[in-house]
Parts: sequence; structure tokens; C-alpha cells
Amino acid sequence: MFKFGGSILSIVLLFVGASTTVQASSTPDWFPFPPAHAPAPPPFDPFKICTLFPLGHGRDDTDQVLKAIQKCGQSGRTIFLPGEYNITRKMTWNLENSVVDLFGFLNFEPNIDFWMQANNTYRVVFIQSQASWFVLTGKNFVVDAHKLGGIHGNGQPWWEHFQTVPRADGDGRPLALTLFNVTGGTVRNFHIESPPFWCNAVSQSTNVIYDGMKCNATNTNATFAGKNIVPNTDGIDTYRSTNVQLLNWDVTCGDDCLAIKGNSSNILAKNIVCRGGNGIAFGSLGQYVQFNDIVENVVMDNLLLTRLDPSVQPNMVSGVYFKSWTGTSNGLPPTAGGGGGGFVKNVTLRNVVLDRVDRPTRLYQTNNAKTGDQPSKLQFSDITWINWSGTSTTNRIVDLECSTAAPCPNMEFQNFNVPAPSGLAPMFICQNVVNESGLPGAYFFFSFLIPFWSPQPPLRPILYLSI
Repeated sequence: MFKFGGSILSIVLLFVGASTTVQASSTPDWFPFPPAHAPAPPPFDPFKICTLFPLGHGRDDTDQVLKAIQKCGQSGRTIFLPGEYNITRKMTWNLENSVVDLFGFLNFEPNIDFWMQANNTYRVVFIQSQASWFVLTGKNFVVDAHKLGGIHGNGQPWWEHFQTVPRADGDGRPLALTLFNVTGGTVRNFHIESPPFWCNAVSQSTNVIYDGMKCNATNTNATFAGKNIVPNTDGIDTYRSTNVQLLNWDVTCGDDCLAIKGNSSNILAKNIVCRGGNGIAFGSLGQYVQFNDIVENVVMDNLLLTRLDPSVQPNMVSGVYFKSWTGTSNGLPPTAGGGGGGFVKNVTLRNVVLDRVDRPTRLYQTNNAKTGDQPSKLQFSDITWINWSGTSTTNRIVDLECSTAAPCPNMEFQNFNVPAPSGLAPMFICQNVVNESGLPGAYFFFSFLIPFWSPQPPLRPILYLSI
């Protein structure tokens, strides 16, 4: 049930308490660029308040939700009281100078055949033609779920469905929450349960803060115990966005915990827990031959990447890794491509703890590679790893395999202490790397032929040249 007006103010205050304000997060001294600026408290009309109650009994709440946002999403306040709000079709919330208090869950009906029809989702995230069923857009707004609400994606039937049905990027599986064309938006204390696909995406936006995000993609069907049936459940993908803060995240997934994609700049990720999956990714990059992918000024601080019980999620592949397509365009996106240029530079990865990851850190530029491909021209440079510790399941601790066409300068390691498993010598591989510092006994390879590594690292660094 939807109500409008000041007469419900006492109910509002009962659930909201003190008024929601937007405050800039504290910024460390080493932050190398201006942080995302939080907007001032939205100057909404205190009597322009819309309050919603779930209709219940399986009824469709979509109409009342859209009506409330239309009424109070501009210079007003919208309050969702506790409960489940059944959503049966795509939604856009255009918010400006407004606050949304989401004490309940938006429960997206798991009608797979319906959602997979292209007209029933939005295609506002260009990268890989991804689909979205819920889009936030606008400026100077706060969406606060108060650690009590968020989105239920009902992902379990989706994950099981795609065990027998082929899946591919851009096939129409919907993103749970998309921020598109946002200026000065905050999403706070939000929970996304069982996303069918990516948990979040931020695209073509600036000055965005996510503070307190929990994403949980966990299979609950014992039939699939020990298998990763939750692929593509990234915590977030950033794309064509600048000044984005990802603060206080807890992500359980079967893919990338965070993925920094093309033309993302001035990104701060701090206090991040990644449970299972592939780790934190920069990429993939260079998929579109007609575009340059530029990623710069990224700081990640206080990261924990931890392996789950293998019956729940068998994968914990990487700590932080970097990936690009080759220099040859093979087919077309969203499922193929390559040949794109650009660069990644000025990245700091600080205070990282690893718990039984397979590959602590790696870089490769052969995504979807085929025999005879040209090397990538996308360059990685000025990357710093500071204060790393924890455990690895393999002895390939550092593996940087840069392109012969764009060697990697200025790879710096400070206090990097991730040991190999007992009885194995640690391997530090640097292929086509320029100006590495801080690794004990690193290998350096400059090869215009094929990647090469030795299983028995010497006690001292050796320079191998193959031309």
C-alpha cells in the first residue's frame, strides 16, 4: 500500500530515526587523487514523503513502487517499510535531490523466460551488451537499506536452469542493480541476495559511493555441492565511470569479486571481503577493437580474499589479477573480440590478506587467445603491491606475463610476504616486465616468441633474453 503526505510522519520517524545525511568518508593520506565527493544532504521537501507497505499474498508491488518513486523521487523521500515487494517487470528510478529508505526487499520474480526477452530488460551497460532489470539514475540522491533491505534476485532457479542451457555474455541474464548516468549518488547498507548474474554495475557515472554492500551468490541445492554453479555473479563491474568509492563490501560469489573494466578512473576500494570465486579483476580489457580501455588512479586497501568450504564454492582462484585480450580481433563482442588498445596505470594494492588462494597475483594478456594472434598493445604500468600476506595453494606466487608489444614498466613490491606451500620454492615470474623492484629471486623474460618459465627458480635474479 502506498501513502503520500506528512500525516504519516510519526511512522516515518519510527523506522528512519534521525534524518539520513550524506557524509564524505575519511580519506587516507596516501590517497593519490581527489576522492569522490559526497553530495550535500538532499534538500527534499519534508512533507513530500511517500511510504509503502508490501501488498503481500504474492501480489505485484511494481505499480505502487513506480508510483511512489514518480511522486517522491524528485526532491522527496520514499520509505519502504519492512517486507517483500514483488517486482515483475523492469524498473528505472530517476532520483534527484532525494532519499530512499529501503527497509524491505525488492523481490524479483524468477520468471526466466520473461526476463530473457530483450524487451523486458534495459541495455544501458554497453560492455558485453549486458541486461538490467533495475536501474538507478539521476543526481544527488541516497538509497539507504539500513542493513535491513535490498534486492532478492532469486538466483537459484537461474543457476540451475543454466546448468543445462548454454550461457554466454550478453545473453540477457539480468544484473541485479545498475547505476547508470549517475552524478552524486550514494547506495548504503545494501544487501543483494542470490543475483542471477552480476550483483552490481556502475556505468557512465561520476561521484558515486557504495558504503556497505553485501552480495551473496551461494548455491543451496545439495545436488550441486562442490560445483561452481554461480558463474558470472561478479560483485560489481565498473565501466566508463570516475570517482567511485567501494567501501565496506562483503562478496560471496563464483566469479570476480570486483571487476574494474574500461575507462574507470579514480576508484577507491577499501575494506573488502571476497569469499570464493576468481578474486579481484582489472578487466577484461581490450575486447573492443574500436575503443581504447583506460584504467588509472585506482587504490585498493584492506582486502581479504578467503576460500570457502569447497562443498559450497570450490574456487578461490586469484588474489588480484589483470587481464586483457590479445592484439587481434577474433569475432565480435559480446562473446568474442580483442584488438583494443589503451592502458592501466597508477594502481596501488595495499594491505592484502590471502587465505588459500591458487594464484596470489597475476597478469596475462591472452584472454581468448588463438594461434597466430598479435600481442596486445594495451599497457600495464606503475602498479604497486604493498603489505601482502597470507597463504597460497600453489608456488606460483607472482606471475606477470606482459605483452611483447607493450612491456610493463614500474612494477613495485613492498613488504610482499606470501609464502609458497611447505616444501615448494616460491616462483616469481616477470615476462616482458621493465623496472621491477622488491621481489626476491624474480625471473625476467623478454620474449618475442613464446612465454617461458622455469620450474626451479635460482637463488638470485637472472635476466633471460630471447629475441
